[in-house]
Amino acid sequence: MRPTTESLSTEASRLPLGTTFGDRRKTLLIITQVYVPDPAAVGQQISDAAAAMVRRGWRVVVLTSARGYEDPRTKYKKRQMLEGVEVIRLPLSSFGKSSIPVRLIAQSLFLLEAMLRALVIRDLRGILISTSPPAAPAAGVALSAVRRVPVEYWVMDLNPDQMVAMGKLGPRSLPARVFEAMNRLILRRASEVVVLDRFMADRILRKADVSDKITVLPPWPHEDHLQRVPHEQNAFRREHGLDGKFVVMYSGNHSPANPITTLVEAAKQFRSDARYVFLFVGGGRAKREVETAIAQGYSNIRSLPYQPLGRLGHSLSAADVHVVSLGNDMVGIVHPSKIYGAMAVGRPLLTIGPAESHLADLVTRYGLGYHVAQGDVAGAVDALRKLAALSADELRAMGERGVRATHGDLSQPALVEEFCRVIESGIGSARTGSAGGHWLPLVSVVAVAAVVAVRAVRRRHGVARL
Repeated sequence: MRPTTESLSTEASRLPLGTTFGDRRKTLLIITQVYVPDPAAVGQQISDAAAAMVRRGWRVVVLTSARGYEDPRTKYKKRQMLEGVEVIRLPLSSFGKSSIPVRLIAQSLFLLEAMLRALVIRDLRGILISTSPPAAPAAGVALSAVRRVPVEYWVMDLNPDQMVAMGKLGPRSLPARVFEAMNRLILRRASEVVVLDRFMADRILRKADVSDKITVLPPWPHEDHLQRVPHEQNAFRREHGLDGKFVVMYSGNHSPANPITTLVEAAKQFRSDARYVFLFVGGGRAKREVETAIAQGYSNIRSLPYQPLGRLGHSLSAADVHVVSLGNDMVGIVHPSKIYGAMAVGRPLLTIGPAESHLADLVTRYGLGYHVAQGDVAGAVDALRKLAALSADELRAMGERGVRATHGDLSQPALVEEFCRVIESGIGSARTGSAGGHWLPLVSVVAVAAVVAVRAVRRRHGVARL
């Protein structure tokens, strides 16, 4: 394993847009179900890496969804050039997140469309896939073999681990076994494997010995959009009536993998104290807990949708404290990147989750605030009171420690530079092989999607098993 964040260069290597190698540029293909302007964090990280590869002289083609990940009613342009990246958006690739069958069908259709497109992309030298969608490794393995180019694997989260931990799949169910088989295939096939933290690396290494090609690189803050805005100059605070309030913010995806129950219950304890406002910004299935509390009359709890990337600095800076949560069974499976945005805008943190996690590591290492366990409502209330009792100078000093970290080891230029170096190194290593048998995993994904969908329809309509 090659941890790199302790010794990263802070200057990114840059070439002018359009730099070519001979008559044509080498092409890197990226397959991802989400991409900017979709607000999903995965797409934003991938777009930063894609643009950086363009600056390094590559032609980068992104195959992604034509519709929003959270809200499929949102439509994007079919073809765009974004920061030099050729973005091609595919239809029939997102139907929302209403159920596992719906998501599986959309993912399978998206990957089939992407593979057909990928077969005719010229000058292809490498493929980059992440875990969005979770079945992407199947397409990566098949395309790597058919096109005889290396594939790079960027692990943003782990499935079926996540679905099993959430009780959505049984560990020995057919979908779980298929996804595990895909994991083993891509880990063997990939030239490089990039994971987000040491806990995720441990999980990957238990699946396959990839110690010679695994790199630990955390996600980076979007520094271009994360200017720090003082409260007195923050239009977002004025717009939402937050002046004079102590704002506790949870911003980002409200996922069952990042439980917010402890925070919501803590917020209820401050109902009679008009100074405190608990602001939940973003979307996701767990947002229902927030809406329920608001409906019950907790006026100190407020809800806002995802904010545009251009307003992210104002939104995040409006908080006095940011809260980041991680489920007890999710260590090494998911990696909430919202913590880096909070650090970049200089705000103290309350993290909620297991003591052995990347959240606790960051809070302890940099002295960013407090960490409490899931379910420790009293501990969360006590931590928030302690933070609110600090002077403005003390809060500022705590937040500044996060800023220094995001300008050093965790800075966007340093991490993007190292990520691009790893990708280019993997492409150069050219671990390729024959195509035989590598279409099977993708066919299996489609079959599993069909089986799960049929079973769901039967359950819904009371159809007996044949």
